[in-house]
Amino acid sequence: MASSAMAEVVKAKTRRVAPSSRLMRRRQRAGLLFVLPSVIFVCCFFLLPLALTAWMSLNKWTIFGEIHFIGLKNYIDMTKDQVFLNSLIFTTKYTVIVCPLICLVGFILALLVRQPLQGVGFLRTAYFLPVVIGLGTASFLWVWLYNDQVGPIDGLLGYLHLIRTPIAWFNDVNLGLTSVIIMIVWKTSGFSMLLFLVGMQAIPAELYEAARVDGANFWRQLVYVTLPLLRRTFALILVLIVTGSYLAFDHFYIMTHGGPENQTITTVLRIVQAGFTNFELGYAGALSITLLFILLIINVVQLYVMRHNPED
Repeated sequence: MASSAMAEVVKAKTRRVAPSSRLMRRRQRAGLLFVLPSVIFVCCFFLLPLALTAWMSLNKWTIFGEIHFIGLKNYIDMTKDQVFLNSLIFTTKYTVIVCPLICLVGFILALLVRQPLQGVGFLRTAYFLPVVIGLGTASFLWVWLYNDQVGPIDGLLGYLHLIRTPIAWFNDVNLGLTSVIIMIVWKTSGFSMLLFLVGMQAIPAELYEAARVDGANFWRQLVYVTLPLLRRTFALILVLIVTGSYLAFDHFYIMTHGGPENQTITTVLRIVQAGFTNFELGYAGALSITLLFILLIINVVQLYVMRHNPED
């Protein structure tokens, strides 16, 4: 009797569990179907090109000629390529300068427009407007602004008696770098402002009220409430800015052309030269894979340093 009763209980549980398990499997299949387009897109437009680039980097691969497997020779040659090494140093210098500026300007703009005051919507739009302009269009615009013959910047500086003769902005490496930095800060600060603004609006108002009750002024609220709770936002913005800075190409190609004397060649510009000027696709692939690993290491270090706590 006891064994038959136990068998009935097991059968009842099986009948209850079976529909539930079938429903779970059906939901899993539906979830797989939903993510399948994204998986196909990533495989076709990221993983396969990445695998092809890695294979190209191990070959002497030219547009006009036979393909020969050479192993790690492209990577060995890369360590002797002074133009590439200089471009990596220059790109790092550019990144170190431009990232704090974009973060600082974006944070200040977010502080200015975070309160829902009259006219603040117009200011938000005005600050964000340069972001929607294409990078190539913005670069050509600033080339005209910097022009020493018809550009308004030299004319304004001369009118204010700050300069006596027009400045050739792109004939000096420091002036060329400065001009590009000014343009890219103007172009991208609105995006960081938007991310900071979203982070600030996510902070509960009760925390600021409690801080005011304790006698905290604006600066103490900023240091002890706003900045700590924007840690994740800072991490996201830094990852995006550092990655974008190391991949800089359009504005340097348009504004400085890598000059003067190849002193403003970025890493991506060097890759383009190797692949589409010298037609050394295998060597360009080796440079691309190297840049990918550099960005991967930098981003991992950034996320580790900016983590909220050890469990993150």
